[in-house]
Amino acid sequence: MSDSTSSPVAAAPSTAMTRPVSEALLNEKWDRCLSNLLIKSTLGLGFGVVFSVLIFKRRAWPAFVGVGFGAGRAYEECNTSLKQAAREIRAQA
Repeated sequence: MSDSTSSPVAAAPSTAMTRPVSEALLNEKWDRCLSNLLIKSTLGLGFGVVFSVLIFKRRAWPAFVGVGFGAGRAYEECNTSLKQAAREIRAQA
């Protein structure tokens, strides 16, 4: 019987494809945009619920307004971030 530890093991060539810089940057920006949307909308909902309970006699509209403000803020930050990334990519090319 042959001992499998004595035979040299050939290293497999790396087949992992590296993504282009622009695609990796875009993926990073989209991840940040989606996480911002989730966080800011949730914070807006939380503030809306608190104001609804404390000030507005448990009405629903402050919660919806809070979600809208959070989502709007996240959208603007995402838009700015993506435009800045596009400018940087164009400057490099």
